[in-house]
Amino acid sequence: MALLVQKFGGTSVSSIGCIQAVAEKIAISRSEGHDVVVVVSAMSGETNRLMGLAHEISDQPSSREIDVLLSTGEQVTIALLSIALDEQNCPARSFTGAQVHIRTDSAHNKARIINIDAARVKKALKAGEVVVIAGFQGIDEDGNITTLGRGGSDTTAVAMAAALEADECHIFTDVDGVYTADPRIEPKARRLDVITYEEMLEMASLGSKVLQIRSVEFARKYNVQLRVLSTFKEGDGTLITAEDEGMEQALISGIAHNQDEAKLTIVGVPDQPGVAYRILGPIADANIEVDMIVQNVGVNNTTDFTFTVNRNDYKKALGILKNTASELDASDVTGDDRIVKISVIGIGMRSHAGIASKMFNALSEEGINIKMISTSEIKVSVVVDEKYLELGVRTLHSAFNLEDSVDLGG
Repeated sequence: MALLVQKFGGTSVSSIGCIQAVAEKIAISRSEGHDVVVVVSAMSGETNRLMGLAHEISDQPSSREIDVLLSTGEQVTIALLSIALDEQNCPARSFTGAQVHIRTDSAHNKARIINIDAARVKKALKAGEVVVIAGFQGIDEDGNITTLGRGGSDTTAVAMAAALEADECHIFTDVDGVYTADPRIEPKARRLDVITYEEMLEMASLGSKVLQIRSVEFARKYNVQLRVLSTFKEGDGTLITAEDEGMEQALISGIAHNQDEAKLTIVGVPDQPGVAYRILGPIADANIEVDMIVQNVGVNNTTDFTFTVNRNDYKKALGILKNTASELDASDVTGDDRIVKISVIGIGMRSHAGIASKMFNALSEEGINIKMISTSEIKVSVVVDEKYLELGVRTLHSAFNLEDSVDLGG
């Protein structure tokens, strides 16, 4: 008998039939003797529909009112699921974020959780009820409804699991776990039984859409055991947990990729203190996030400075950089929004040398030119031309034997 927090995303509750199927799945867990707290998202497409209604009225609707509006999507789902559970002879009680007392800061549309008063939830569990909570939302100290940003229901679920000291937090989605690569690109990709928080954080930040980064950070901070499962397919999924010091780690756990990349270069700027700030300061002021950075000292005491941004910010960043180039008397500005980032990730890198050279050699043998390189303790990332995405992922997946048994780097 365990206390489980189970989260179901929009695709899992996209219709009445899906909601009834989710209720059956929850009822099975309850019949096995487990206490169950459920966190749900709005029905698939509902958040976009509500946002569209707001923009039919105003180009810039109030962020406070947007939170009031969008929070209704989850409120519909919790009521429908609770009704469906009652029909399964499984007593249920629904709660909004405010009713659970999920306290957040006042940053509308992107609030962060401060604390949770789980007393009402514990009381309902003690009464033998399944607790159904609206994900994605909370309330600030002034009583205003707040939302946690896209994917915030994952964070709600992990936060509830931490507050309740749950045995596990199950994230039900439309995939049956975390894979060694995107199966749509590499059909030989293998589902991982276990992955560490650190590896999952890298995979999430590098393009994997399985889990929201904030939820993994929260899980790591409070040591919440996370398990990714499929709503539509039975299986054990993937457990996301702390590193086990007593277990020899796989050399590489997976290959991640990110297509939302663009590269910018300013050529021939003065090689002097403060030049990096003068280049990136205006980019930051425009609320554009910079990812990889490479600086090369050129001739005549000048330097070439290259960095990547999200592809959606490419044109804006290019315009800003051209203005900066004029101020710095740079010789040229170039850009490329047809690139991708491919990364190899594995906590086993900490104790094995030669990962980068093996990666570079594998890509070289396929004629794939590397434009930029970035490394951390457990990952190596490269930027290549977009046309090499599928070939690059498959080449590295094969080079590190990820389709076979776990490679321990022997």
